[in-house]
Amino acid sequence: MEVRAKKALGQHFLTDQSIAKAIVDALQPEGASEESPADVLEIGPGMGVLTQYLMPRADVDLKLVEIDGESVDYLLTHFNDMQGRLLQADFLKMNLQKFFPKEFCVIGNFPYNISSQIFFKILDHKESIPQVVCMIQKEVAERIAEKPGTKTYGILSVLLQAWYDIEYLFTVGSGAFAPPPKVQSAVIRLQRNSRADLGCDEAFFKSVVKTSFGQRRKTLRNSLKPVINALAEKEGWSEEQRAEFVSDPVFELRPERLSVEDFVTLTNKLSGK
Repeated sequence: MEVRAKKALGQHFLTDQSIAKAIVDALQPEGASEESPADVLEIGPGMGVLTQYLMPRADVDLKLVEIDGESVDYLLTHFNDMQGRLLQADFLKMNLQKFFPKEFCVIGNFPYNISSQIFFKILDHKESIPQVVCMIQKEVAERIAEKPGTKTYGILSVLLQAWYDIEYLFTVGSGAFAPPPKVQSAVIRLQRNSRADLGCDEAFFKSVVKTSFGQRRKTLRNSLKPVINALAEKEGWSEEQRAEFVSDPVFELRPERLSVEDFVTLTNKLSGK
């Protein structure tokens, strides 16, 4: 039996075995061994192109989540020892703490239409996820790994780089898939960095980053105007005090010019600290 690629699920099945093996080889859980295997979750295994290389690894205790019933049937039919490992569910709605009370790594060929949502969920569980290896759309991979000062640097760049060291590993052409996607793909690895605390209110940091890039062509003085106005009202500033506040040179910049540390400083400034 074969699994039909479903457009609604963003399915493009990787068929190049050498690339599948390279993706699995890129997963390097720190401290994992045969005696102490790392918990690993594969997202969207499809017909098991990565699974076939993950299952034999003695340093990996594999679990899988797949939303597509046809793929679930295929995996249960073609792989031994799949019972108890495979969950038919939507990763975005999973209670991850229920299945992984301790740390776990993530691997997968992420559906391109929900890759950003997957990353936001990973961020919500960053204290439990030390490493992620994934294949995503090349444009998104470049954006995530990009440094400040470029047009592709954006919300995901800042939020993920705040907590993870990101490596762009290699590019994958459309011919490696069935059906071939209209875009190129890339494999990246995220490794949790040593940052334990941002040094600012994390929820407000996320809001400042998203608001800044919401109108990325504007300077921060304009894109953050609602946030600045809220602070001015809270503090009871006069027009002169407000003008003095926004005279800081940072407000002349566009958001892509700011590093993670710059956004932390800006968040504290907008918090009235």
